Amino acid sequence: MLRFTSFSRIRAGLILGPTPGSPCVRLSTAPQQEHGTFYEFRTYCIRPDQNAAFLNLTNEKIHLRTAHSQLIGYWSIEYGGLNQVFHIWKYDSFSQRAAVRAALAQDSRWVSEYISVAIPMLTSQDNEVAYLVPWSRLQMPPKEAGVYELVSFQMRPGGPAVWGDAFQAAIISHDALGYGKLVGAFHNEFGLLNTVHALWWYKSADERAEIRHQAHTDARVVAAVRSSTVHLNSQKNKLMFPCSFSPMN
Repeated sequence: MLRFTSFSRIRAGLILGPTPGSPCVRLSTAPQQEHGTFYEFRTYCIRPDQNAAFLNLTNEKIHLRTAHSQLIGYWSIEYGGLNQVFHIWKYDSFSQRAAVRAALAQDSRWVSEYISVAIPMLTSQDNEVAYLVPWSRLQMPPKEAGVYELVSFQMRPGGPAVWGDAFQAAIISHDALGYGKLVGAFHNEFGLLNTVHALWWYKSADERAEIRHQAHTDARVVAAVRSSTVHLNSQKNKLMFPCSFSPMN
C-alpha cells in the first residue's frame, strides 16, 4: 500500500520538552508544505433567472481575468447544487494573490465590463484555499468533454497525522483500479478545516454510475473505504460540467 509518509513531517513547531530518559516529542496535525503553491476554490450562487446570462458574460469576459492569474478549471454544477458555478485558480504564494487582487481592482475593463454586470446576478460567493496533498499531482483529464465530480470529506479533528494514511488508501484504491480518473486531491488551509477534496473525471454521468456500482462490489475498495470512514464526519459531492472556456474541458 502506498504510504502517506509526507504527512509525518512537521509543519508547526510545538515541541514538548523531554523528560529524563524520554525522547523529544513533536506534535503535528498536517504535512509540511514543500512549496507555496495553493489553489483557491470559488463557488458562486447565481440568481435562477440569470444563470444563462452569467455564463454567457463570463464566457465573453473571462480573458480579462485570466490575464492576471492562472485558471485551472471552471464548471457549472449540475447535481449537488443548483444555479452554481465552481472554479479553481492557482497561485504561487499569498503575496502573488494579493498582487493579483490589487491589479484587478485597478483594471477598469474588468471592473466595468464584468464585475459591475456580474455581481447583481449573484446571490452569494464563497471561497476556500487548498493545497494538493503531498502524494497527489494535478492531472489533466485523458480527453476533452466528460464530467467532473468534486467529493468533499469533512474529517474528524486531528489532521492528516491521524487520518492521512486511511484517506490516501481509500482514494488510491479507486484511482489505481480504474474506478474513475483522479484529477487531484486537496487539503484545506482556509475554509472548513480538516476538509479534503477529491476531484474526479468520468466520460459521462452514466459511466460514473456504472463505475460506482462496480467499485461497491470490489473487496479491495470496500476494505479501504471502511478503514477511512472511522475518521469521517460527513461528506458531500457535486457533479459538474466544464464550461466551454474552462482549461479543463
